[in-house]
Amino acid sequence: MKIKVRSERTRFSIAVPTSMAAWAVKRIPDSVFERARKKAGEPFARHMTKENLRLILAECGDVLKENKGLEVVHVEAADGTFVSIIL
Repeated sequence: MKIKVRSERTRFSIAVPTSMAAWAVKRIPDSVFERARKKAGEPFARHMTKENLRLILAECGDVLKENKGLEVVHVEAADGTFVSIIL
């Protein structure tokens, strides 16, 4: 996965291996999931857990690899800020 950010002050690009996603999820604090559950409300709140996110990543890993090169986020703001996420 490639993440690109461009603005007036900043310009950077970072490559993130999709295999690192599960590793990163393990390090997300439980408090983040608690806040997400409060904002989401029912019936979605009960499904917002670290275990479910890890399961989704494990099941979708093959799909992410099959669609390598697909741009999933492309945002250009009026002030010239640009964000792109490519699988």
